[in-house]
Amino acid sequence: MAPTNWTFLTNHAQVFLCIAENTHLTAREIAVQVGITERAVQRIVGDLEKEGYIQHVREGRTNRYTIDLDKPLRHPAQRGQPVRDLLSHIMRDTTELP
Repeated sequence: MAPTNWTFLTNHAQVFLCIAENTHLTAREIAVQVGITERAVQRIVGDLEKEGYIQHVREGRTNRYTIDLDKPLRHPAQRGQPVRDLLSHIMRDTTELP
């Protein structure tokens, strides 16, 4: 049987998880981890920021991200559940979540 190319989590979810695990990553570092281009990371970060899931603060030449853990998930099947619930199920160690 030939392998398929689909994954369970979207690139948006992957970028979001990278930021949740390390709020000081650069777009290049995220791109390497997720396996997408820096430009794609920038678009996704823009989407996440526009919808209020993350915010960034400039610190010198880098960004520091914060996450709104109480923001509800977007899919109708999870509507109303906060991002915090998703992260607590997926991340290895959630003790460091703000």
